[in-house]
Formats: sequence, C-alpha cells, structure tokens
Amino acid sequence: MNKMEIIWAPWRLSYIVKEEEAEKKERETDTELPILPEGDCGCFICQAAVDSDNVTRYVVGSSDKSIAILNRYPYNNGHLLVAPKSHRASLELLTSEERMDLMEQITHWVGVLKQILKPEGFNVGLNLGHVAGAGLPGHLHWHIVPRWNGDTNFMSAIGQAKVIPQSLEALREMILETTNNYPKK
Repeated sequence: MNKMEIIWAPWRLSYIVKEEEAEKKERETDTELPILPEGDCGCFICQAAVDSDNVTRYVVGSSDKSIAILNRYPYNNGHLLVAPKSHRASLELLTSEERMDLMEQITHWVGVLKQILKPEGFNVGLNLGHVAGAGLPGHLHWHIVPRWNGDTNFMSAIGQAKVIPQSLEALREMILETTNNYPKK
C-alpha cells in the first residue's frame, strides 16, 4: 500500500487568504475603476494599466505603451506578462510604436529576471486566440517564463502539482528593489 506524501507548505495559507481577499476587493471596486480610453472594464490588464503602483494586481512596471505584471497563476517562479496598455486582441491592431515598445519591454524584463532569478533559459510566447491557449483572448499579452534544468520533476509528472518556491509579493518586492521601481509612469 502506497502512503501519500504530505508536502508541508504553511506559507501558502497567507497567499490563499490574501488572494481571496484581493479578488473580493477587486469585484467590489471593478465597476468604479477608471479605464484608459479604448479599455475594457472587465479586463484585468486594462484595470492594472491605470495604476502601475497597484500591489493587488502585481504590477512590476510600465512604459508609456505597455505594462508588466506578475502572473497570478504562474507556470514557474518569475512568470511575467507583458502587454500593451491598449486593449488589442490581434497583432495587426498594434501601432508600430506599440510593437517596438513591447519588444523593448520583453527584452528588458528577460534581463531583469536573468539578474534576479538566474534561470538557465526562458519560454517567451504569445497565445493568439482562445483555441491557441489565450486565457484572455481580448487583450494581447506575452508570457515570459524563466526555466531551470529539472523544473519539471516528479511533482508535475506524477503528482499533478507544481511547486512555486516564492510568493508573488516577495518576488514583486525583489523586482522593484532591483529595478528601482522601473519604470515609474
């Protein structure tokens, strides 16, 4: 008879409780949030784009045209989303300035994550459309996922679980300290 292994992770409780409180607070205030022109009030990226200091939305930086946010449901530690501030569902709707800025920001955030987390590689990608895996098909966003040799192990292969070793709050604080709150817009 196999005995189930228990993984003790007491730090997760504060994450779960804060997550539930944050989601409840967002639901209460979402209708009151200001949205940028052409924004969608139901889009979490549009909501985050109006306030680059927003702790509950895990914003780590922004430029005039784009925003970088920690993924609330990361594939790996350090998983960031980089998105245009404008609510755009397809690449052809981006201006040349937005495309240039997004590439600059993706490059910047890969460099920041290299410095902080020292990954051995990255997955950088964009899912276009719901059938391609886009969880938010109405607002383009690039995923930057740091990778390490062995980051897929028995936990994900057999246990159907993934262990993320750092809280989003701690990672956000580390990023903001490293980047001196870059870029503050």
